[in-house]
Amino acid sequence: MSEHSCHPPKGKPDFLLWGSLVSIVFLYLHFALLEESTAFVQWYATLASSVFDLVNTMWWGVTLGILMISALSRIPREFVMSILGSTKGLNGILRATAAGVLLDLCSHGILMVGAKLYERGASIGQVIAFLVASPWNSFSLTLVLIALIGLKWTLAFIVLSMVIAIIAGLLFDALVKHKVLPDNPSQIQLPENFRFWANAGKALKETTFTPGFIGGMLKDGIKESRMVMRWILFGVMLASLVRAFLSPETFGTYFGPTLAGLGLTVIIATIMEVCSEGSTPIAADLLTRANAPGNGFAFLMTGVSTDYTEIMVLRETTKSFKIALFLPLITVPQVLIVAWLLNGIV
Repeated sequence: MSEHSCHPPKGKPDFLLWGSLVSIVFLYLHFALLEESTAFVQWYATLASSVFDLVNTMWWGVTLGILMISALSRIPREFVMSILGSTKGLNGILRATAAGVLLDLCSHGILMVGAKLYERGASIGQVIAFLVASPWNSFSLTLVLIALIGLKWTLAFIVLSMVIAIIAGLLFDALVKHKVLPDNPSQIQLPENFRFWANAGKALKETTFTPGFIGGMLKDGIKESRMVMRWILFGVMLASLVRAFLSPETFGTYFGPTLAGLGLTVIIATIMEVCSEGSTPIAADLLTRANAPGNGFAFLMTGVSTDYTEIMVLRETTKSFKIALFLPLITVPQVLIVAWLLNGIV
């Protein structure tokens, strides 16, 4: 499997992470300590104040997210994988959707897990439900999204994305049943005699929460959150630049709750190769500044459904271009309908 664009080449400096971090620290400190000196250029003043506001809004969600990743780093992946089981039909799709929500990985990192699930015998419907439900429904991004748009809209986005994942999974399994798409030739191979609750209880009893254990857990959490952080920081810079060069009136005109605004949002989401963490601040701005919750939802979801990397990895994993192309064909119309309805309620 080829390197994904959300991961820096091995052995080379992570320019996206460090460039975004240095820029944000400089702008934040400049505005916090020398606010008056930023006013001599309007766009720069807006850029610095936007970084300041976004960081102050998001810091607690990012911190709790890192702590959550720290805890998850000590949970074997088999516990999450076992949720899928070997059940077919709606039950299997529901379990796959739940597993997708539980895993805290970026939208490209999740592809490796999805490919492994397919290799281990999950139905293509389960894999699709897992992929569609997971990219930004992680613990860390959920906390960030709550900080940016509030609990009500965050829960609405999560529930609606899970509904789309379930419907897409059922449709894929139906297409396989009717021989329109090829079936998965592999069989489920869960660890022998693996029982989730029994193994979880046993593992918990055997765990000793020493200072060394907790320190190592936090260290692993910070290390594993690096991919998440690089895209969150990049997203903050991107959203701040949009605020600096597009006034609220212009932003609302181009990306407002209209069919034209929704269409432009989908086009931008399709073109932009930005990981889910980077798209979150922009999606939040579409809701709060453009007053277009549907566009924010579409930006989060369409970027996944039309992502070139995701389509090609599905092609490599399933050996079927048909399956890969059916991902946008089945999910994008659902996303557009939901987005249009969401825009209609504001």
